[in-house]
Amino acid sequence: MARPLRIQFPGAFYHITCRGIERRRIYADDNDRHKFLALLTDSLETYQVVLYAYILMSNHFHLLIQTRKANCSEFMRHFNICYTGWFNWCHNRCGNLYQGRYKAYLIDADSYLLEVSRYLHLNSVRIRDLRAMDYERRWPYAQDYRWCSLPGYLNKSRIVEYIDYDFILDMVGSRRAYRGFVLDGLKRDMENPFTKVKSRIILGDDDFATEVKRYLQRGSCREQPSYRDIVTTVLEPEVVLGILQREYGIGKGLLQRRGAHGVLRGIAAELLYKYCEITQAQIGQLLGDIDYMSVCQLRKRLKGKMQQDAVVMKRYSEIEALLKRQLSNV
Repeated sequence: MARPLRIQFPGAFYHITCRGIERRRIYADDNDRHKFLALLTDSLETYQVVLYAYILMSNHFHLLIQTRKANCSEFMRHFNICYTGWFNWCHNRCGNLYQGRYKAYLIDADSYLLEVSRYLHLNSVRIRDLRAMDYERRWPYAQDYRWCSLPGYLNKSRIVEYIDYDFILDMVGSRRAYRGFVLDGLKRDMENPFTKVKSRIILGDDDFATEVKRYLQRGSCREQPSYRDIVTTVLEPEVVLGILQREYGIGKGLLQRRGAHGVLRGIAAELLYKYCEITQAQIGQLLGDIDYMSVCQLRKRLKGKMQQDAVVMKRYSEIEALLKRQLSNV
C-alpha cells in the first residue's frame, strides 16, 4: 500500500503520533522523558512550530502542533533523529527506535482541534489497567498524569512555557470550562475522532477536505484560524543575503566559507529560515553547500551567543529591522 502523502502549508495543524518498534517502550525511565521534552522544546524553537498539547505513553507519544512554516516533515525528522540518537547512546543500543514513519493527521482547527485535544489528554486513562474503572476513579489519574499537557490546562500554576494554552482555552472560555469539557468526554467515553478521517490523513469537514485537495492541485489552502499571527509575505533569499553583504561590506563568497564570519553565517541562516519560504537544506546550499544539520547548528549557536552577548543581539536586531522594513514595502 502506498504511503499517505504529507500535506504541508504554513499555518497547518497536525496530530502527530509515533509508536515504538514492535510496540516496545521508548522511555526507560523519567530521565528519558525529561530528555525527550528538552529535545522537543529545542526542535519547536528551531523550526518555529507551536505545541498545543502532548502526552507521553510508555511505547508511543502524541503531539498536537501547528507549523508556522510548511515544515512538519523537517521538524519531525530532526526531532526523531535527535531523540533516537540520544536514546541509543544512553542505553547502548542501535537501530530504529520507532515503528516506521510517524503518523501525521491534518486537522481542521475550526471543527476538530478542541475535540482532538480532549482525546489526546485522555490517553492516560485508556490503558488496560484503568479501562474497567468508572470515570470518577479515572479522572484523578488523568488530572495528575505527569507526562502530559493536561495539568497546565486545568491549573494555571502548572503551565510550562513551551506550550501555547491560550488558543484552545479561548475556544471554551476558561480553564474551568475546559475541565468540564474533558470530564464530560470521560463520562461519555467519547468516540475516537480519528474514525472520521478522510483520505487516510485529513480530519475535517467536507469543505475542509475539498479545500485541501484543491491545495494539492493548485498550491493554495484556506487560511487557518491563528494564521493571522503569521507573516504571510516572504522575501527572496537574495534580498536577505544582499542586506547582510551591504551592511557588513562582505562578499557573497565569505558567507559561503566555513569557519569565516561565523556569527554572520548564523544570522544569515536564522533570517533566511524566518523570512524566506525555504528549508534548512536549501539554506545549506546558499551557505557553502552544507547539510541541514549544519544549518540547524549554526542557528542554535547564534541563539546561544545572542543570549550571552549584547553586541551579537544588536547585530541581529538591526538586520532584522531592515528586513521588516523591506517586508512593509513588498
